[in-house]
Order: sequence, then structure tokens, then C-alpha cells
Amino acid sequence: MKILNLDDLSVAIKELKEQGKTIVQCHGCFDLMHPGHIKYFQASKEMGDVLVVTLTPDEYVDKGEGRPAFSQNIRAESIAALECVDFVAINRWPTAEETLRLLRPTYYVKGQEFENREDKTGKLQKECAVLKEIGAEMRFTHEIVFSSTELLNRHFR
Repeated sequence: MKILNLDDLSVAIKELKEQGKTIVQCHGCFDLMHPGHIKYFQASKEMGDVLVVTLTPDEYVDKGEGRPAFSQNIRAESIAALECVDFVAINRWPTAEETLRLLRPTYYVKGQEFENREDKTGKLQKECAVLKEIGAEMRFTHEIVFSSTELLNRHFR
């Protein structure tokens, strides 16, 4: 089973790390699955042995009215369907900070659009502080970038 609750995922990751596995974590809304997400996940998987994707729960998606377009369960199922993804979990909190503390990945991966580490929401800076605290490393992919928000607004409204 690829979709786990965070507590079960934490246990699974701990066991995998004890086996010497490198754990890679991606986190986000992933509302409208598109080629940019798929390439991001594939590139992230190449950085380690196990790819974990955590999702922002519906109640904390801050992308505007009518979002998320797809429920957290549908988003989780869509991501779990990808061959490169090993585990998926729906976050319990508005940001990834507590999830990072719980899962303690080897690498936390974001797309290159975050590489300057400037995020107007401040979330990325907080995540970077947690990574330092838990001894994990921030990494970036360099793949084609799309915006779910832009795609939804341009093609579906």
C-alpha cells in the first residue's frame, strides 16, 4: 500500500533508514497533476532510494476560491499511481514543518523555482530552518515548470 497515514509512514521510513536507504521527500498541494509534477517526482526519485510525497490537506490549501479543484484523496491516489513514487501521505498541518520533523527525510526536494530560497509566504524559509534542525538537506530539481493555478485559470475557468 502506497498511501499511508503519517504515523505509519514515519515507522516505515525509520525502518528503511535503518536499512541504509536514502529517503527523499517532496511536499505540496499538487492539485492538478501535470507534466511538471511528474518530471519533478521522477527527478526527485533519482536523488535517493525511496520517494515520499506529502500533500497539503484540503482545509489548508491557500490557492484561492474553488481550490483545491481535486480532493486530498483524489490527489493522493493520482500521485500514488506514479511508478516513481513509493509512499504518499496527507499532511495534518498547514505547512510541512511538523511533517519534516516527524519523517526526517535525508533530502527535501523542491523545484528550481524555489532555488533562490525566497518565498513570499515564508513557508520555505521555515522549512529550511527545520531541515537544519533535523540534519536533512534541501535539494532542487531542474525540470520544466508549470503552475497548476495558472493552468486551471487559463484553461478551465
